[in-house]
Amino acid sequence: MTKLEGKVALVTGGARGIGRAICEAYAAAGAKVAVADLLEEDAKETATALAGTIGGGMAVAMDVADPSSITAGVAAVEEAWGGIDILVNNAGIFNMASIDRITFEDYRRQYDVNVAGTVFTAQAVVPSMRKRGGGVIVNFTSQAGRRGEPNITIYCSTKAAVISITQSLALELAGDNIRVNAIAPGVIDTPMWDLVDAQFAEYENKPKGQKKREVGTAVPLGRMGDPRDVAAPCVFLASDDARYITAQTLNVDGGNWMS
Repeated sequence: MTKLEGKVALVTGGARGIGRAICEAYAAAGAKVAVADLLEEDAKETATALAGTIGGGMAVAMDVADPSSITAGVAAVEEAWGGIDILVNNAGIFNMASIDRITFEDYRRQYDVNVAGTVFTAQAVVPSMRKRGGGVIVNFTSQAGRRGEPNITIYCSTKAAVISITQSLALELAGDNIRVNAIAPGVIDTPMWDLVDAQFAEYENKPKGQKKREVGTAVPLGRMGDPRDVAAPCVFLASDDARYITAQTLNVDGGNWMS
């Protein structure tokens, strides 16, 4: 499958979990993939693993909460490969806090990464896409952006913001032949969910691992998702198969949320 052959993709948070699965799927589909991550060594390892694929990869040190780091990372990809056709805004963080324990520092950090990171990475990449006659942006939200959840006020609100950002950017950039869509994963079995499980254990007084089992069995399809379950739709949205799709948020959650 070479649906993305000849394309250059930048994937933030690409070193592990869903991000790594996307990098692998994009490279297998023919794209050159820039693995952008704050975890530089992990990004290098993922990029090295792409060496035998059709597209191949390169590691890019990037902190999406730092505009100067975004600018430098995008410039490095443009210098190496001439431009960027596809941006996947996958980098994100999660933290739980009840209303009496929310701190301003945590509020700012989640918004800096999940919201500002999405906006300003797109801002940095759009000029390159315009020069190339168009492009694709895939933002990552969450089923938590579709509904409120107790003790996750800040995270849920950041992911709801990403859905709104996706719609607005899609309308703004349609004239530039830049499509903007989002993916809202459900419960996906990644290292991040081990962190989520540990925090639920504290707030719901459950043994570690119990929440993870509960959310998996509660999914209508009966299991947690695998990162590859998310990567395949991400390939679709970046390909010409989705050329008439923009401003949409695709639920990839085993049936947890029905649009």
